[in-house]
Amino acid sequence: MTEHIVRAEAFVCRAPIAVPVVNAFGAMAERVAVFLRLTDAAGVSGWGEIWSNFPTLGAEHRARLFDAFIAPRLLGRAIADPAGFWAETDRALHLWGLQAGEPGAFAAALAGADLALHDLCARRARLPLWRWFGGADDAPVPVYASGLNPDAQALAQVEQARAAGHRAFKIKIGFGETRDLATLRPVFAGLRAGERVMVDINQGWALRTAAQMVQRLAEFPLDWIEEPLAADRPAWEWAQVAGASAAPLAAGENLRGTLEFHQALAQCHLGVVQPDCCKWGGASATLPVARAITASGRRYCPHFLGGGVGQLASLHLLAAVRGEGLLEMDANPNPLRSLVIDPVLRVAEGQVALPEGPGLGTEPDLAALERFLVLRTCRDA
Repeated sequence: MTEHIVRAEAFVCRAPIAVPVVNAFGAMAERVAVFLRLTDAAGVSGWGEIWSNFPTLGAEHRARLFDAFIAPRLLGRAIADPAGFWAETDRALHLWGLQAGEPGAFAAALAGADLALHDLCARRARLPLWRWFGGADDAPVPVYASGLNPDAQALAQVEQARAAGHRAFKIKIGFGETRDLATLRPVFAGLRAGERVMVDINQGWALRTAAQMVQRLAEFPLDWIEEPLAADRPAWEWAQVAGASAAPLAAGENLRGTLEFHQALAQCHLGVVQPDCCKWGGASATLPVARAITASGRRYCPHFLGGGVGQLASLHLLAAVRGEGLLEMDANPNPLRSLVIDPVLRVAEGQVALPEGPGLGTEPDLAALERFLVLRTCRDA
């Protein structure tokens, strides 16, 4: 018998960092995370995370959206089918998101709730989350070090990531041709056999610049070029850039909705597709999209750059779907990630072994996170 949910909590955490994370659209001077916990009448808890890393000031708002609009729909219900709940609630939230002008914020709040429901169900079933998702392969998952800053920091961060076990590295560019090439040349000069490099522009180029720069980047054997254009640019622009590029294009973190992903697959301009399960869809909507990505011959590489719960959820999704994708792992210091994942994940030779415990494989240590906690919401049935 499935127990009903008796408590829904949100925890907003903020952690200062010494070195900002730099992107083409701006910089992050702190790290934030919105963790969710759902507890049932038997005392079993499931954990999720709401995407909130930019702008960081939106974290409390998204936690309150969850508390006001989603938690009441969860409490008192015995939910054995998270995908059914996601579909039902996505329909209900659609008009609210339109009316508020915030469809993305509502979608992220629901995504976090969906992840918590799946974690709860997997823990009830005493299964690791990747098996709950239907996975059968317990082999280690390939990973890459992400979020590497431009300029001289890139080379230093590649060396640090290599020492930490990584063999693939993604570097932020989009700061002008001279600066971008000066960032990449020392990195490629120092690459070792079998190592790979990707670049991320974070939507920072207009069409003309993108078409020119992907040709300049042909100097390097890049594994992919990520978000050279804004996610909402027309398909013909993406096709033009893809046609000019020697490396495959990657995107997906800023797509929202099954239709948008299937349109992107049909348009054939992406070689790597990167849904973010904390930003849209949770596991219920991301899982079928991820399977469609691999069935189309593209690589499913889940996007993630937040706290430890979303990192683990992304790992379990990739482990269930497999294919030739890699797991994104932020290489920048972030205690809201490391305090959660360090007890269960270790990178070795560019891979991580799957956690063996039920659900995510671990639970956030709230005592360790207490010094970063700035807001807690709680509703009881």
